[in-house]
Amino acid sequence: MFKNVLTCLALVLVTLGFSQNPQNEKIGNLSQTKITNLEVVVTVDSAKDIEKTFKVEDIKEILNASDPNEEISFSLVCNRTKMSNGKKATMTYKIEGNSNEPEEFLSLVSKLRSSAIKYYNN
Repeated sequence: MFKNVLTCLALVLVTLGFSQNPQNEKIGNLSQTKITNLEVVVTVDSAKDIEKTFKVEDIKEILNASDPNEEISFSLVCNRTKMSNGKKATMTYKIEGNSNEPEEFLSLVSKLRSSAIKYYNN
């Protein structure tokens, strides 16, 4: 009986000894976050929504807060009333850029905003 108890105790100790993870030190600091792609999607139903929802300055703030050499995309989804076949009409504008070229990206956002307003006014 003593031999069986001693064998079981030895097995438990050996199992616990080998089950410990020695790589805990390699995990490092998990509190750092890195964003590699940033995508902003705005959905609107009218030209007034576009004018109220976002301004180019808002996108400029996002660009200023982003890391260098970060891929950025901006999409504007314009919803219209239902067509004669019963399906909902939508138009999506999308631009992609890099945070290293903020002036070019903001210029494209401004053109996109103007185009979307014209889409609703026609």
